[in-house]
Amino acid sequence: MQRRKECVAMLLAGGQGSRLFALTTDVAKPAVAFGAKYRIIDFPLSNCINSGIDTVGVLTQYQPLILNEYIGNGQPWDLDRAFGGVHILSPYQAKTRSSWYEGTANAIYQNMHFMKMYNPEYILVLSGDHIYKMDYAAMLKAHKETGADCTIAAIDVPLSEASRFGILNTNPDGSIYQFEEKPKVPKSTLASMGIYIFTAEKLFKYLEEDDANPNSSKDFGKDVLPAMLSAGEKMFSYLFEGYWKDVGTIASLWQANMDLLGEEPEFDVSDKSWKIHSRNPLAPPECIGETGIVQNSMIALGCEIEGEVKNSVLGSNVVVEKGAVVKDAVVLANSVIKAGATVSYTIIDENVTVGENAIIGVEKDSNAEIVVLGRGICVEKGVKVSSGQKHEKDILE
Repeated sequence: MQRRKECVAMLLAGGQGSRLFALTTDVAKPAVAFGAKYRIIDFPLSNCINSGIDTVGVLTQYQPLILNEYIGNGQPWDLDRAFGGVHILSPYQAKTRSSWYEGTANAIYQNMHFMKMYNPEYILVLSGDHIYKMDYAAMLKAHKETGADCTIAAIDVPLSEASRFGILNTNPDGSIYQFEEKPKVPKSTLASMGIYIFTAEKLFKYLEEDDANPNSSKDFGKDVLPAMLSAGEKMFSYLFEGYWKDVGTIASLWQANMDLLGEEPEFDVSDKSWKIHSRNPLAPPECIGETGIVQNSMIALGCEIEGEVKNSVLGSNVVVEKGAVVKDAVVLANSVIKAGATVSYTIIDENVTVGENAIIGVEKDSNAEIVVLGRGICVEKGVKVSSGQKHEKDILE
């Protein structure tokens, strides 16, 4: 008898994340560091194992090296399994053709052989660029109870933001009668989270039909879901009411980091009942020197703080020298803030050096915009970087 998995997860992690500017020049968006010790992809991977789903295909394409190295054999997420576990799935050359993933649906279609290896009853499709904690097992239970062919996780959003999302128009029982991709005039505020559970046979059927359609854009929201709906398949919404943040912009990424701070954070990553797994531990208190001051901040392992850090998130091995001030900022791993420098309302990527007495950003207010410094750059001594600037190269003057 063939061994099988009830549910296989397919995690879309190949996006470029162009709205994150310099932060995604060299890495895919799901590999961007977050919250001192995490990367964005830690959240869906942790949700999978916490939900009892131990077979995950991670579909990569844009700048995959750091992401591949980070995931490794999946051990930090308990996904190093002899049967199942986590697998990196990149585009490859087939006998009949060779192509990059053309869209979300095409990416899943190209890896149909991977899913069928496990003979699953259900397929869970996830996006790799959201920050949230969610029990997919509860969603799968609802999918079974309704007898749905497709269940779409949804969150209620303000009407002013609804046109940014795929919007579900539903009946009182939660069944979907219309799916509108980013409508100009939304009929409801029930937004798709890009999380889908399909009955496997139905998914395979519609992916094959979509691939054969030369007019399709190969996208779930634009093509596959509307095709299923127009064919009369049973489709239901699943309402999610917890914290969920699409960190696809600089402002939303900065805000999600800030949401981790405080005695009662808006998003708690220390909850032991739903552990978010990562390769990187948080720091012990002794990383703070005699002159160091840390207030309302999250600090990763290996940091050396002789200056002042307020309301900020610091990745591993960050150095804040004496007299330096970091405020309302996100500073990623292995970066150095030299003596006397000031960093405010800024996101600094990995391996950045901010020179002595440099001034980066401005005090956060209603008119301020977040500064972004890209991976590996050097900011020369005394340089001033004003509000909203985004740099990928060294700043010499």
